[in-house]
Amino acid sequence: MISSEMNFLVDLLHNGGYTLVIEHGDEVRTFSQRGVADLMDLLEKDPAFLQGAWIADKVVGKAAAALMIKGGVVRLHTDTLSQPAFDLFDKDGSIQVECDQLVPYIENRKKDGWCPLEKLSFDKDSVEEIFLSVRDFVERMRHP
Repeated sequence: MISSEMNFLVDLLHNGGYTLVIEHGDEVRTFSQRGVADLMDLLEKDPAFLQGAWIADKVVGKAAAALMIKGGVVRLHTDTLSQPAFDLFDKDGSIQVECDQLVPYIENRKKDGWCPLEKLSFDKDSVEEIFLSVRDFVERMRHP
């Protein structure tokens, strides 16, 4: 069940066809890149926007969870949350999390295995270690 305060962001996420919606204070931004690219861009270029933000997202795995924790997000609603991400959020305790569906892991786009970032972050315990691995992965994808 979506809390009434989060309804606007979730409706915007779904009705606008976005992959990510973030509210910080009175400002709402929408995003459409795949994976964690938008979260990584914000951490690198505008980290203050994430501090204290509320997020509506479609799919959150452990890598995205680590980026949200590192960014200082305080509230999240996601359609799909992986168990590894749930465990990381639970251990950290700084983000209020709502999800519609909890899954064992995030699948890749072909639906025939694990999402590469879910696999990359699975055995890492530290938010900073996950962040560094994800940053390196994203850089390799952007500049092969």
